[in-house]
Formats: sequence, structure tokens, C-alpha cells
Amino acid sequence: MTVIDLDELRRKIAALEAENARLRALAVADNTELARAETALADSEQRYRTLFNSIDEGFCIIEFFDGPHGPLSDYVHIEANPAYTLHAGIPNVVGQKLREMVPDEADGWAELYGGVLRTGVPIRFERELIATGRHLELAAFRIEPASRRQVAVLFQDITKRKRAEAEAQRFNETLEARVEEAIAERKQAEEALRQSQKMEAVGQLTGGIAHDFNNLLTGIIGSLELLEVRLRQGRTSDIQRYVAAAQGASKRAAALTHRLLAFSRRQTLDPKPTDVNRLVMDMEELIRRTVGPQITLEVVTAGGLWSTLIDASQLESALLNLCINARDAMPEGGRITIETANKWLDDRAAVERDLPPGQYLSLCVTDTGTGMTPEVTARAFDPFFTTKPIGQGTGLGLSMVYGFVRQSGGQVRIYSEVGSGTTMCLYLPRHYGDASEIPTITSTTASARAPTGKTVLIVDDEPSVRMLVTDVLEDLGYASIEAADGPAGLRILESEAEIDLLISDVGLPGGINGRQLADAARVTRPDLKVLFITGYAENAIIGNGQLAPGMRILTKPFVVETLANRIHDMIGEDGKR
Repeated sequence: MTVIDLDELRRKIAALEAENARLRALAVADNTELARAETALADSEQRYRTLFNSIDEGFCIIEFFDGPHGPLSDYVHIEANPAYTLHAGIPNVVGQKLREMVPDEADGWAELYGGVLRTGVPIRFERELIATGRHLELAAFRIEPASRRQVAVLFQDITKRKRAEAEAQRFNETLEARVEEAIAERKQAEEALRQSQKMEAVGQLTGGIAHDFNNLLTGIIGSLELLEVRLRQGRTSDIQRYVAAAQGASKRAAALTHRLLAFSRRQTLDPKPTDVNRLVMDMEELIRRTVGPQITLEVVTAGGLWSTLIDASQLESALLNLCINARDAMPEGGRITIETANKWLDDRAAVERDLPPGQYLSLCVTDTGTGMTPEVTARAFDPFFTTKPIGQGTGLGLSMVYGFVRQSGGQVRIYSEVGSGTTMCLYLPRHYGDASEIPTITSTTASARAPTGKTVLIVDDEPSVRMLVTDVLEDLGYASIEAADGPAGLRILESEAEIDLLISDVGLPGGINGRQLADAARVTRPDLKVLFITGYAENAIIGNGQLAPGMRILTKPFVVETLANRIHDMIGEDGKR
């Protein structure tokens, strides 16, 4: 018979009861955790719904499906918040398919959101929803996992902003048009003002020329008439006086013409590499005598000064003119300082001086005189403008300096203050050649007759000029041949005639100018010497202001003795040919 151990049974029952209690406790705990999870899920869902329904932006979730138009070619709205209708303008979209909502623009939207679904890359963009005329700003991202084929879209209506931007753009365009119109009107007004000022300057120039030339012509015509009367009467005692008067007036007329050509930058220049320091020092004594003992002259030359390519005689005249003006600005005496310097003009400095950037040298004349007002400074270079009393200035001095410097590729600038003096600066372009020697022309007195056997060809369309040159040549003992135009002169030069010197005007009729004639002649006569006589010559005609060896220029009008000396010098150069 089996004996039941009650104590063991009790222990087993107690163990079973404990395990049962543990299991019941676990069951209670599981139910509590499940309840908590369900509560948390409900809370999360509530928060999501509250946020989903309350945000100001439109929000929706779309789910793609494969349609008749291909894979991922259509989608259905599975969720949408109340703001969707506000921003998109389409109500009740949940359950609606894309191609049913906006069939005409479905492909574009499907392509955009399908790309987000395929790549997983979020996008932000602006696009017009044509169906409602709304401009939308949108952001889209994929809802994971990708197998769900869902994309979330957040957007807002920016139609008002776009319209405001368009209106602002139209306003700006209108404003720009009005500004451009105002600028155009201002340019027209400025051009009209410039034209008016130009006509005023032309009128002033014409009046000044007429006044001066009428005075000079009166002296010339009157002297010649009286000379004719005295010769007819056989009274020769006064002849020399009338001749001198006519010659003096003629020389002053020539000087006036020279100044006008300088002002208009049309004078004939003979530029050579020039050492400006040497030129200034050579002129120092002359300037001292000219300005007088009451003026202290100081010369400050820069070491290592660059050379410049310029007509040295014209630069001497310009420097003397500036020093005379400085003297006249100091009636009680004072100081004149002539200073040279090298200048490297950068873009800003070059623009200020209306010059190309680069290397220049400056030649400045400073006085301690009365100075100029801004109004006087602005008109200082105008022809016939002068602040000097009547009879003490023509008003062509500074205009001549300005024209000469500008024609030489430089610039003139005035720095002045009333009561503190004036500085006039010439800026001249640097020349990179050698200027160790300033060229000089040695004049030979042509009083003696030249050796016979030399022939000169004169080409000029003015008979009186040909007559004058021919008579000079005859007095010198030279034979002469005349031609009235370029083709006639060229035919003579292409013949077998012996020609020792060609004297030609630069401007000739017949289609061949003087420079072209000389160049053509030197093809077959490479050593032919050429003397250009001209009253006007563009730099291009004489080779950008530089003449070939054996060529020289004599500017009309000229003194007969000067012509004779020049002819004698040129034919006598290098001995016999």
C-alpha cells in the first residue's frame, strides 16, 4: 500500500499554486502592457490626426498604381487634410485618381512624384496647377517602405506672391523703360547743349578769325596799293616801308593760321625722339630773359626721364607759351617752377586724364599767381578766349598748346586755385627708342649760287607756288621741271630725266597725293630726296607723323630764304649723288 506524503503533496501544491499565481500575474501584466500599447497608439493617432487636420499647409498621401498609361502612371489620394481644398482649390480629393482630377496635366505630376517614389530623394519645387490657376510651392517625400508605393506631399498656395512678383517685375520693367527714356532724353538734351556750345565756339572762332584776318589783310592790301601808287608816281623812298608792313602782316597771318591748325590738331608735325630734360635746360636761359627779373625761375628735372616722340620745336613753343602765361598771372612778381617726371598711369589715373593706361612723362609749369576760377579753367582751351585786356592776348595760346599735345598722343591738365597759383601739366607718351641726340637741322646760307647740273622737280597744283619755287631755284642755279598734279609728276619720275630733289605739295589733284607720289618714285629712285611743302597734312598722309630718311617737311606759308636754305641743304647732303 502506497503512503501519500502529505508534506510533499503540500509542497507540490504550493509550487503549483505559486506557478499558477506567477502565470496569472504574467497574464495580468501582459494585458496591462497591451492596454498601455493600445492607449499609446490611440494617443499617437489622435495627435497625428490633430496635426494633420490643423496645419495651415495642404497635406496629402498618394498611393501609386500601374495604369493603362504604364507602371506608376497614376495614383489615388488616400488621405488629405482640410487645408488641401483651401490651397489647391479642389474639394473631396480622398479616393480621387489623378487622371480623373486633372487629366490634361496628369503626366507631369505623375512624372514628378513617380521620381520621388523610384529614387527616394525628396524634392521641393514650384508649379502651377493649371486646372485651378493656383501657383503652388510643394515638397514631397517617399513613405517607407518603398513597397507601400506611397508619397507624402506638403504644399501651399503662393498665387498672391507670384502675382505680386509679376506686378513688381512689370513695374521694374516700366521703371527701367522710363529711366532709359529719361536717360535718352537727357542725352539728347546734353547733345543739344554740346551742339549749342559747339556752334557758340564756332561763332566765337569765326568772329575771332574774321577780326584778326581783316586787320592783317587791311595792312597787306593797303601796303600793296600804296606800293603800286608810289611806283607809278616814281616815288621810291617809301617803298621799303610798305614792303615791310605787308611782310609783317603776312607773317602774323601765317602765325595765326599756324595757331588755328595747332588748336584743331591738324598742323604738320615732325616728331623725333626727344630728351625733354635737355630741351628744358637748353631753353632755361631764354625763359629767364623772357619772364624778366621780377620772376624767380626754378627748374627741377627728373633723373632717368624717359624720352618721348614729339616735334621738339613745337614743344619748345608750348613750354615758352606756358611760361609767358605764368608770368602774366604774376604782375607783382613770383615764382615759376618747371618740373619733369616719369608717370605710370593705371586704369583709374588714365581715365581721369582721358588717356590710355601706360607710361608717360610729365612736363609741368607751376606759378604762384592769381589762379583760375572753375569757370575760367573750363574755358581755358577755347579758341580766342582770354582774360587779358584787349590787345594783350589773342586767346589762341593755350588752345594751340592743347591741340599740339593731343595731336602728339598726350594730354594737358590744369590744376588751379584762386589766390594759390596754377599748375599746367603736359602728359606725353613714353618713347622706347633712343633719344641720346635731339635731332637738329643745320641751316646753310644760300646766298651763293649752287653748282650747276642739279635738277629739281616741283609738283604743286597752285601756279603761284610753282612760280615762286622756280624763281628760287633759278636764283640758286638749279634747273627745274614743273608738274601740276600727281600723275604728271609720276610720269616725269618714271622717265629717264635726272632728278636730284622732288619738291611736292602733300595734297594734290589727280588721285595721287604727295606722299604716294614720293613712295612710288622711290621704287625706282630709292635715294631720291623729297621735300614736302604743305599748309595742311594729316599724319596718315605723311606716315603717322614720321618721315623716311631723306624726307623733310616745310610748312606753308614759308619765308623764301627758308625755302632756299632747305633746298640747298638737302641737295648738298651726302655730297654728290
